[in-house]
Amino acid sequence: MLRSLRPFTALSLTTACLLGLTACGGSSGSEDGSNASSASNGTSLKGQSVTVYSGQHEQTVKALAADFEKRTGIKVELRSGDEAELANQILQEGAASPADVFYAENPPALTTLEEKGLLAPVKPETLKAVPAQDSSPKSDWVGISARTAAFLAAEGKHADTAPPSSVRDLAKPEWKGRLGIAPGETDFAPVVTRMIKTDGEDAARKWLEGLKANAKTYDSNEDLSAAVNKGEVEGGVIDHYYFYRLRDEQTAAKAHAKLHYFAKGDPGALVDVSGAAPLKHGKHAQAAQAFLAYLASAPAQKVIATSESYEYPLVPGVKGKSELPALDTIGTVANVADLGDGKEALKLLQDTGLLA
Repeated sequence: MLRSLRPFTALSLTTACLLGLTACGGSSGSEDGSNASSASNGTSLKGQSVTVYSGQHEQTVKALAADFEKRTGIKVELRSGDEAELANQILQEGAASPADVFYAENPPALTTLEEKGLLAPVKPETLKAVPAQDSSPKSDWVGISARTAAFLAAEGKHADTAPPSSVRDLAKPEWKGRLGIAPGETDFAPVVTRMIKTDGEDAARKWLEGLKANAKTYDSNEDLSAAVNKGEVEGGVIDHYYFYRLRDEQTAAKAHAKLHYFAKGDPGALVDVSGAAPLKHGKHAQAAQAFLAYLASAPAQKVIATSESYEYPLVPGVKGKSELPALDTIGTVANVADLGDGKEALKLLQDTGLLA
């Protein structure tokens, strides 16, 4: 799914605010997803419906929706799109929104709606299915899957044979003309936020100025990944799954890029989560809670683990694809409170001219 710079910026301007994970902790998700098929009083929800605004990978969410419908008899009305654009739509719709659930790729979009008072509490038993640090501290969204930031390098180029150990290195003069970035991606903003938290605002500003001087800009991580694969640029920062999807689309013989990870503890060694929330004004609250319970169950997590999204499942005991390195070898969980709503990252991206 392509995500352009424009929706990310539009949400940020409209709201003036939007711009880990371990194998232990939490209890195992439901083995068969059966706890998602009925209301808290035991009444069957079969025949009801739930409207989901999803900024997550469309094909995977379609597979999840189909499996949920089969298991529960609850129909899913799915509206897929850019997470920032959908969050902005929810803000504009307010209490009149038809959405019951918002499923986002990154915490800042959820935090924006949370700060506006538009989210409802998630049932405690659903939150217990995943490690506590992977969900909202306010208990109004639950973590569903995880991804990591990484450096994609053109095979055989210097960026591949001597990849950067720190994301900070990419602002150095030796990277001029060799680098690509996608500053309008909602996945890029958390890396900027992490730089602000670790190095301070002034250092983060100088880093972005260095990136601007060194890099060719692209509208999306898909475009950036394709450019690296063609040797148009030597490398760029992406979320890890773009590499695996590129490899699958191109076939191994035509994939000429390699994935590298920044040193553990580096701001670029970012691990963050995708999460889902019930909306406060949703018209189908029980069906929404059922859908969230399903997403945090073992069956749904297995759908995610085996999908072409290449994301990491969060429910303990459900393993991701074998080619994915263990999360605890890459980095630490991005603190949800530290990621915030992304407004600091937005300001710096605008101030440095990387975003209009």
